[in-house]
Amino acid sequence: MISIIIPVLNEIESIEQLLVHITETTSERHITEILIVDGGSSDGTQEAVLRFSENTTMPVKLIPSEKGRAKQMNLGAKFAKGSTYYFLHADSFPPQNFDQLILSEIAKGNKAGCFRMKFDSSHPLLRFSQWFTRFNFKFCRGGDQSLFVSKELFTELNGFNEKYIIYEDCEFINRIYDHYSFSIIPKYIITSARKYKHIGMWKLQFLFTVIHLKHRMGNKPETLYRYYNKHVY
Repeated sequence: MISIIIPVLNEIESIEQLLVHITETTSERHITEILIVDGGSSDGTQEAVLRFSENTTMPVKLIPSEKGRAKQMNLGAKFAKGSTYYFLHADSFPPQNFDQLILSEIAKGNKAGCFRMKFDSSHPLLRFSQWFTRFNFKFCRGGDQSLFVSKELFTELNGFNEKYIIYEDCEFINRIYDHYSFSIIPKYIITSARKYKHIGMWKLQFLFTVIHLKHRMGNKPETLYRYYNKHVY
C-alpha cells in the first residue's frame, strides 16, 4: 500500500487538479492515504484540500507543518501508514496507473525510484533537459520526477536532511544511489514549467546548474540556499 505525500505552500492553482488526477489514475485499494503537508498557505490551498476531502472516498488528510519541504515531507512520513512512500510535488502529474507501476517495482525488490519526466512546455531547452531523465545516473535526478521509497529504506537513511531548504530531494536521492539500486520507471510524469517561464528558461537552467556544481564542490546547505534566495526565489 502506498502513502502519497505532497508538500504544499500556496498551491491553489494546481492542488485540486492534482487530487482529481490522482483519484482518476489510481485504484483506491493501492492507496493508503494522500497526505497534504501544508507549510502555511494563505491562498486558499488548505480550504481547497479540506473541501476535496469531503467529496471523495479517497482518504485525503491535511497536515499543518513548519515551512520547508524537507520538514514537510519528513512530517508526512511520520503520519504515513503505508509500506511505500510516494513523494510528489503539487505541480507534477504522474502517469496513468502509477500506483501499479510503483508496486510492480517494489515487488521486484526495487526499494526506491522515480519516473521519467516531461515539462508541460515544448521549449527546446526543456525538451533537451527532460531527455536526460531516462538515464539512471544521480546527476539526472530531481524532485520533479517524484520519488517512491519503501518505508524501511526511508527510515534507514533517516529521511530528508532538514538542513537543506532547497536541494533536499537531490541530496536524499544521492544517498540512495550511494547505498542502493535506484529504478527509473519508463513512463512519464508531467511537471509544470511555471518557474522557468517566470525566471527565464536559459537563466533558470544556468542557475540550477550552478547549484548542482556548488553541491558537488562541497558547499553547505545554507550556501546553496543563499544563492537560490538571491538569484531564483
